[in-house]
Amino acid sequence: MNHAIVFTGGPGAGKTSLIAELARRGYAHMPEAGRAIIQSQMAIGGDALPWSDRRLFSEWMLCWDLRSYQTACSMNGPVMMDRGLGDVIGYLTLCGLAVPDHFWRAAKEYRYYDTVFLAPFWPEIFTQDQERKQNLAEAKTTAEVMEDIYLQLGYRVVTMPFASVTERADLILRQLAPHFRTSSASL
Repeated sequence: MNHAIVFTGGPGAGKTSLIAELARRGYAHMPEAGRAIIQSQMAIGGDALPWSDRRLFSEWMLCWDLRSYQTACSMNGPVMMDRGLGDVIGYLTLCGLAVPDHFWRAAKEYRYYDTVFLAPFWPEIFTQDQERKQNLAEAKTTAEVMEDIYLQLGYRVVTMPFASVTERADLILRQLAPHFRTSSASL
């Protein structure tokens, strides 16, 4: 059983806050590719940005997520992934761009834990920032597309409740407890 656990959904739905809470509790995690790429590209004046070159941005995200996957697989115990390979396919879909075959091959070859946790569209907590430029409608559509893509890829998608970060973390850990026993963090 793969121990890389994907958290997906729309922007501003609480995924990263949840993963930070799980990290605080001792769980390994991998950061979101998109945000890290945007930050580094902005710092160096690069073009791999969603508002400059979407195709190049998607290739960078694919590479980042493949490396994150490989790193997670080399670790012991569950690793919380802030998005995954299916999210890159979802991004291209949202942009109306064709998804190259190698994206689908990567998502089918490199499998995560069989359950993906979806943070649903949550307008009450959504905010924009320097890297997150989507509006409310785009955030809602993103959550819907991510759910569809992961279902197409054969994952079971569990929608997280509208609840505090602590409550969400507790729920996730209860759901994972029967499947993971580790010494680094107790489930």
